[in-house]
This record gives sequence, C-alpha cells and structure tokens, in this order.
Amino acid sequence: MKFLFDLFPVILFFSAFKVAEGRADAAASLAGSLLGAIGLSSAVAAAQAPILLATLAAIVGTIGQITWVMGRGRKVDGMLWVSLVLIVVFGGATLILRDENFIKWKPTVLYWVIALVLLGSTAFFGRNLIRKMMEEQMPLPEFLWGRLNAAWAGFFFVMGALNLVIAFNFPTPVWVNFKLFGGMGLMVLFVMAQTLMLSKHIKEKP
Repeated sequence: MKFLFDLFPVILFFSAFKVAEGRADAAASLAGSLLGAIGLSSAVAAAQAPILLATLAAIVGTIGQITWVMGRGRKVDGMLWVSLVLIVVFGGATLILRDENFIKWKPTVLYWVIALVLLGSTAFFGRNLIRKMMEEQMPLPEFLWGRLNAAWAGFFFVMGALNLVIAFNFPTPVWVNFKLFGGMGLMVLFVMAQTLMLSKHIKEKP
C-alpha cells in the first residue's frame, strides 16, 4: 500500500496526461480555465494542454498526500516534503513559463537528492538510512549494510541520469510512459536482483 501511496502523484500525472492527450482541444479549454482561476495566463495551446494538466494534477496530488497524512495525525516523511517543494518549484515554473523542460527535470533532482542524502548521512553523521529502514525486515551481516546503502545511492544517481536521457531525447509521451512504467519497472527489477544476491546472507532471527 505504501508503494502505491508514494506513486499516487505519478499515477495522477500519467492519467491526466493520457486523458488530455486524447482530447487536446477540450484539455486546452480546461487548462485555461484552471490556470486562469489561480491567476495565471489562461491562453493554452492544445499541444501544451496535456503536460500542463498533468503538472497541475501532480501538484494537487502531492498536496493531497501531505494533507491526508497530517489529517491522520501522522508525521510527514521528510522526502515527501522535499517532493512537495520540488513539484511546486519545477511544476510552477512549467505552468508559469509554459515550458515542459522544468517538470522533466523534477524526477532527476528528486532522485539525486535521495542519493545525496543516503551518502551524506553515512559520511557526515554515521547513519546508514537503508539499514535503519530495512534492518528489522532483513537482518544482514554488518559489512553488507554499507554496500547496500551505496548500491541504493548509485541506483538513484543512475535513475536521475536516465530520466534526463529519456526526457530530452525522446518525445514527451515516451517520457511520460517511462516516468511511470520505466521507473517502477526498474525499481522492481533492482529490488528483485538485490534480494536474490542478499538472500544467502540474510540471518534468521532467533
């Protein structure tokens, strides 16, 4: 459930883009009305409407996530706050300037922030965040936790770079598909590969 919850804004982004892509004129009218309602220019070209509506949906979805967590009296995860800041900054720039390049940078910046947090927390504070999150579910020998943390950091660096390659070398619809299915698929494959490699080292709890 948490995995789907984390993906909620991405799913909204994908769904809004695909629906708007098939109804470009209606999407342009809707996007113009929504943007005008929040004080932005209401002039929207049909070609721009899908990415603008998808960006709006992602912003609303991320705000909705935080509102839901806070409404249940729970602590909002730090990375969710980072994601909100990034989607507001990069998504806002896309809406104001009508430039989809900004929203295309957002996943890369998020991936790289996660990677830097994983490496920085170990290097400067002596805290292995991957160990903290996974130790109870996956007891491992001491020497593997550092490697696992570095592997996750490397994975997020690669994902950030791959996002840029897809975003700026392929049509926007291809990038939108990759944003959901490519990112999710590569994450699942990475987790499966790590589980297989680590299975022989997992200690059984007494």
